[in-house]
Amino acid sequence: QVQLVESGGGLVQPGGSLRLSCTASGFTFSSYDMSWYRQAPGKQRELVATISRTGVSINYADSVKGRFTISRDNAKNTVYLQMDSLKPEDTARYYCNAARQFNSYWGQGTQVTVSS
Repeated sequence: QVQLVESGGGLVQPGGSLRLSCTASGFTFSSYDMSWYRQAPGKQRELVATISRTGVSINYADSVKGRFTISRDNAKNTVYLQMDSLKPEDTARYYCNAARQFNSYWGQGTQVTVSS
């Protein structure tokens, strides 16, 4: 059974940091590109960051460049999103995605709220 379980969300003040984790099971994690998406209320889901299977290729949305860092540990079947200098506009539900050719898996998401 394929599972992606996100954790690490919460309430943080502007300028603060959070580290999200997504642990995978039920498929060959190291064969999949991994991404973080987010969706704010009333908005479409948007791509935040992607890391290739080996971690060599990484891409970020312009809105998070220089503030967020995606990484992965294939030995632990886990992908991370380090979020620094958080802004109120980063408030959203964050989702983990695994993608390979015609397969795509999603987690249930973890809520991140940036507010004073």
